[in-house]
Amino acid sequence: MLSFRLAYIFSYNLFQFCGHTWILANSIARFLTFGRDALADTFYSVGFVMSLCQLLSILELFHIADGIEKARLLPRFVQVMEKNILLIMVIMLEEIQSKPVVCVLFFLWNILDLLRYPHELLCVLDTPSIAMLWIRYTLWIPLYILSVATEGVTIYQALPYIEPTPPVSCTLNSTVSAHIHLPFLLMLYLPVLALGASVTVWQLLKERRHHLEKWNKKMKRK
Repeated sequence: MLSFRLAYIFSYNLFQFCGHTWILANSIARFLTFGRDALADTFYSVGFVMSLCQLLSILELFHIADGIEKARLLPRFVQVMEKNILLIMVIMLEEIQSKPVVCVLFFLWNILDLLRYPHELLCVLDTPSIAMLWIRYTLWIPLYILSVATEGVTIYQALPYIEPTPPVSCTLNSTVSAHIHLPFLLMLYLPVLALGASVTVWQLLKERRHHLEKWNKKMKRK
């Protein structure tokens, strides 16, 4: 059972690493070939693989809850949900898919995951590296803050393309009309995104201190 769990989590992390490596390589190759014109086609060229990787990342919440992966659940939950919510918005709005901000966002998501999954693979193999540990818990945090800021810009640029839903009537002894203003809901989501990112950074800093102290104690014993 233990071997199966290790094989599963190793295969999962390897799949994610290979998927994000392909996305980054594809994006760089297209940019070197087509220049700035490639920015508009980023979603169409890598959107399916990115969507698949982000959808599968929901499994990480179950990995942490089940104890297969040792990490804090709250920051991972925030990261997974904010990415999938934004990705759904981009998929639904064709007008935003060709914006350069989407290319920048995908690039930052790629870098973040390519910094994280190699560290996870090394941990599964029980061969952690201090360089990967530092990258995962130090360099990763400012890049995450930058990606959240880019997510906010993406939402802001999407607002003009979102139309309010028509009034919805429901009868329960009387007729009640409800009008959902989606742009307003997205504006409300921006401070929620900022709050979630702040909590995530706070949790990641605590996690960083814990892992670096653990590594220092391990090195002192040697």
